[in-house]
Amino acid sequence: MTDGRSRPVIAVVGPTGTGKSDLAVELALTLDGEVVNTDAMQFYRGMDIGTAKLSLDERKGVPHHLLDILDVREEASVSAFQAAARAAIEDIHSRGKHAILAGGSGLYVRAVLDVLEFPGTDPAVRARLESEAESDGVGALARRLAEWDPVSAERLKDARRIIRALEVYEVTGKPFSAYMPRREYVQPTVQIGLDMDRSALHGRLAARVHRMVDAGLLDEVARLEGRGLREGKTASRALGYAQFLRVLDGDAEVEQACEQTIVATRQFARRQVTWFKADPRVQWFDALAPNVTEAALDLLGRSVS
Repeated sequence: MTDGRSRPVIAVVGPTGTGKSDLAVELALTLDGEVVNTDAMQFYRGMDIGTAKLSLDERKGVPHHLLDILDVREEASVSAFQAAARAAIEDIHSRGKHAILAGGSGLYVRAVLDVLEFPGTDPAVRARLESEAESDGVGALARRLAEWDPVSAERLKDARRIIRALEVYEVTGKPFSAYMPRREYVQPTVQIGLDMDRSALHGRLAARVHRMVDAGLLDEVARLEGRGLREGKTASRALGYAQFLRVLDGDAEVEQACEQTIVATRQFARRQVTWFKADPRVQWFDALAPNVTEAALDLLGRSVS
């Protein structure tokens, strides 16, 4: 494969539970690569069991970047991640190695791979808009957005995104829709997608949630609750963590939280499939095929020796 600046970024994408992390490690071992995490919930220190974060043994000595970089109180930022991930890729490539992205957080993946500009923020403007939403209702803000940026108004329905779109318009004078990403890579890239039969995936996801519970997910949530999990706008909404916080509150039994997590995880996987299938550049592979690693290496112009 080509060295230097033209060395392609490799991204392993697809729905949760398909083995992206494991494939990334195998590719890294064969290609002399390093992994860059693109699972937004694996940014958080201590969120290990519920995010299916690979253990040190499972990483097989492959360096992993952008794992455990945030406290559970901190809010994940796509723009900050974009800068950090691109810097990690540049560093990996500068050392003659392959950068292999692994994770299914679609917007974060696109922020790294594609031309995507993030408009600035203004805390004072945002605070005022949030105050207006509380006093006048989000409907009034939605009507204002429809006047200023009808494209975004059609797409955005929740209060947080409507406020952000209005903030961008006030700060930059340009509609939020003008900043929508284009399917244009910033550097050579190969996207490898993993998927499988729906019933098989559903079975795997259910089994994984049960393993998480058996491995101590509730205890992990309790420890993180003591470190401010509830205060984290991003971390507190993570699959499994939101459901098991209700167990700590006495509002659900473990069995209920387990089933709710399974349902929510299946719904999340469906959204991931929709997101990644919409990108015609992704090359798809059956995650259950016995030769999936070899097939991916063939795509990359390499073969297992």
